[in-house]
Amino acid sequence: MATVEITKETLQDTIADNGIVIIDFWAPWCGPCKSFAPIYDAVSEKYEDIVFAKVNTEDEQELAASFQIRSIPTLMIFRDQIAIFSQAGMLPESALEEVIGKVRDLDMDQVRKEVEEQQAEAKA
Repeated sequence: MATVEITKETLQDTIADNGIVIIDFWAPWCGPCKSFAPIYDAVSEKYEDIVFAKVNTEDEQELAASFQIRSIPTLMIFRDQIAIFSQAGMLPESALEEVIGKVRDLDMDQVRKEVEEQQAEAKA
């Protein structure tokens, strides 16, 4: 699957309509982003069931700010509408594929339980 561009208008639907969404926050002037782009694109071709999205932080400054993106590239991964991974810096192809494997292996019932517990503690 090729990558898709995400805007603040399309973000929520993309996350809601897909099981796993990986978002690459990048900028045109960013050297590491340019180096990471071919890796990201190549891995996106291997996983038909995952949405590989890109957010141009220059064009979508409000969206980047809402996720508190401080350095780029930053990868965020959502599974079942829950943010489960966020990391700044580019990854080699093998590391990106390893993260994808771990995301797929997650027990999402356990993740949802932990999220509920954290939310309950935050309200207390």
